[in-house]
Amino acid sequence: MPRHTVPPAAAVLAVLALLIGSATPAWSHGDVTPQAVDTSSLPVLGEAWRGENPYRGNEAALKVGTSAYNQNCARCHGLEAVSGGIAPDLRKLDNDCASLKDAARKAACVKENDEYFLTTVRHGRTRNGAVYMPPFEGIFNQEAMWAIKAYLESRRDKAL
Repeated sequence: MPRHTVPPAAAVLAVLALLIGSATPAWSHGDVTPQAVDTSSLPVLGEAWRGENPYRGNEAALKVGTSAYNQNCARCHGLEAVSGGIAPDLRKLDNDCASLKDAARKAACVKENDEYFLTTVRHGRTRNGAVYMPPFEGIFNQEAMWAIKAYLESRRDKAL
């Protein structure tokens, strides 16, 4: 049986291709270090966490939230909140509320979605020990989180 040998240069190229190919998933999202969010233009919310978005419709919060989302969330949730399949499409976050006719039920639905959003951003999401979203409490302040929610409300799939 003939013995095949690989020229040294070809072996080196094969190893490099293997290393680069296996490292690509780690590089696919770029630098995932959270970026600072400047919330100095927003009203200070204080220590107590709010149960509803206090920045709903606030133009300054929309500007801060757009920048914060693009720097910290888009790599997983997609540019302009349009998911590329890695993580949920956040334009659809409160779609269930849009079809409600009763104003009180719609308001309760929006409040529940605000609470879900804030809990998820603060504490992250894990399943079976796998981290699906890292926690951002202690990295982002409350103002940054609600500003991001204000941005997402401007990108809704279905209008309220």
